[in-house]
Amino acid sequence: MPDARNRLARAQPRQAPAHNKTLICMKPVVRLTASATRALPRWLLLTLCLVYAAFGLFGRDPWKNEDAAGFGVMWTMAKGSWHDWLLPNLVGKFITTDGPLGYWLGALSIRGLGPWVDASNASRVDTGVLFCVACAFVWYAAYLLGRRAEVQPFKYAFGGEPEPRDYGRTLADGALLVLVACFGLAERGHETTPQLAQFAWIAMLVYGIVRGIDKPLQGALWWGVAIGLVALSGNPVLVAALLAGTAALWLVTPEMRNLRLPLVGVPLAAAIFALWPLAAFVAAPDDAAWFFNQWIHGSLMRFSGPPTAVLGYAAKNLPLFTWPAWPLAIWAWWSWAGMRRRAHIAIPLSVAVPLVALVILQSQQSNRMYMLLLPPLAVLATFALPTLKRGAINAIDWFAVLSFTILGTFVWLVWLASLTGFPHPLARNLARLVPGYEPHFKILSFICAVIVTVCWCFLARWRISRQPKVLWRSVVLSGAGTTLMWVLLMTLWLPIVNYGRTYRDVAQQIAVHLPSDYECISPVRLGDAQIATFAYFGNMHFDFSGDCDVILRQDRSDFGEPSAMSQYVWRLVWEGRRVADRDERFRLYERIERPKTPVKRRAPRRQAAD
Repeated sequence: MPDARNRLARAQPRQAPAHNKTLICMKPVVRLTASATRALPRWLLLTLCLVYAAFGLFGRDPWKNEDAAGFGVMWTMAKGSWHDWLLPNLVGKFITTDGPLGYWLGALSIRGLGPWVDASNASRVDTGVLFCVACAFVWYAAYLLGRRAEVQPFKYAFGGEPEPRDYGRTLADGALLVLVACFGLAERGHETTPQLAQFAWIAMLVYGIVRGIDKPLQGALWWGVAIGLVALSGNPVLVAALLAGTAALWLVTPEMRNLRLPLVGVPLAAAIFALWPLAAFVAAPDDAAWFFNQWIHGSLMRFSGPPTAVLGYAAKNLPLFTWPAWPLAIWAWWSWAGMRRRAHIAIPLSVAVPLVALVILQSQQSNRMYMLLLPPLAVLATFALPTLKRGAINAIDWFAVLSFTILGTFVWLVWLASLTGFPHPLARNLARLVPGYEPHFKILSFICAVIVTVCWCFLARWRISRQPKVLWRSVVLSGAGTTLMWVLLMTLWLPIVNYGRTYRDVAQQIAVHLPSDYECISPVRLGDAQIATFAYFGNMHFDFSGDCDVILRQDRSDFGEPSAMSQYVWRLVWEGRRVADRDERFRLYERIERPKTPVKRRAPRRQAAD
């Protein structure tokens, strides 16, 4: 009898745990062979990222608007005291929109490279490093997700499917190519702004959440460091949004339900952030109290607008900024319909969705936050690559080949027109857009432009003629094409772009007309970019108390002289503008003593003769 019961028990199938039942019911949506996961050559991927990151960093001035303003804060810190490091300011004007970490890194670059590189170029070394850090975290996050069991392709009866490691590496290559291919990253990814530091830390955040699935303690440490660094470089609302996304992920995704994240990550993040306010309150308690009040209140006001205020602006600009990541991300969400709560879909969405909400809730129309969406979107978008049909892949390829070839040809033609005057219509339009520009030939820029153009031609020819059946084939032309356009713009067009976006010439003109013994300058209607550039190139001393002997004012039209005082009047000493901008006009006034009205002496009366 016991033997019969044992035989009956062995004959009955064993029930799988509830967690495994879910995996068994899910059929893989991907059917691939090992040949489809051939790795992109490491040297090619690294070269592409380094070329993209390096060009546009050097050989130019700080550009208006955010680039110059961010550089101004870094430069103020580099030449200032501990007070300037703890409470970010622009030559005395407190900047309370973001935390100090992004500015700290740029200021350290200026100080460290100061003996060999000018401050403007030195500050952008940090920009290139942060971009490469973000690329590394995006690659590793996609790699770890791509190795997970639930995303592996269908296992054939006689083998031939790719190994998890090869499959994950191919998806990671695709995520990095999608990131580089995004249109909006080209300019924003090369500026000296705190958003670039936030961009890198959000990529670290995605990696930390992914790492926490198989190594909870290590993932909690990475996540905590990332949240702390975001708080140091961003604002409270951004941190709260990311925490809300992680909390929702913790509730929705079974793999994330471990206590290491809240018990280890949250205290670590709080400890990292607390170093800044503690040091600030010890060094300057009164200024720190005012600064942090403005930092918190300003961040709340910054994201308190109704969605209708920026919805139209976002609808026009966000799709172009995040192309081609957003359509691929939507397709990934759609094609993995039965697994939307799994890590490879839920983790990127838990970071991207709160950021989209902040973009819509902004009080002012700006694309500065759009860059923060790119790391999670790139990780999500790469999981669309195994599910794309051949027709969609061919459409993406031909769009990339045609669009980037046409745009690259246009860049070459405009450069030729600037030097030779041919084609005449392009030369005429260029003279109208940048009046006063004097072209000059740079042999090094020309050689770099020729090399990258030849590489693009070979890559496009190889992709079209060979038709390789690899996962990254649908995005390699997009990533290489965006790199081509950026390098061409930063070599052939760099003098033109720099001429149209710098305030160097105006700063030098103003500096010549400043009184030799002036005390300070009161800026009137000057933006942060203008103040930073004038202070740097013109060595001007600004003061924001309003009691200065010189006024520098920006007007679109002449509103007359400033109001006179009882003992003084204002005298216009200079008026001018950038040659490339017809709207801006600057006026420089000097305070002089009010001229005394001459006293008329009355003629003596003649006395009548006796």
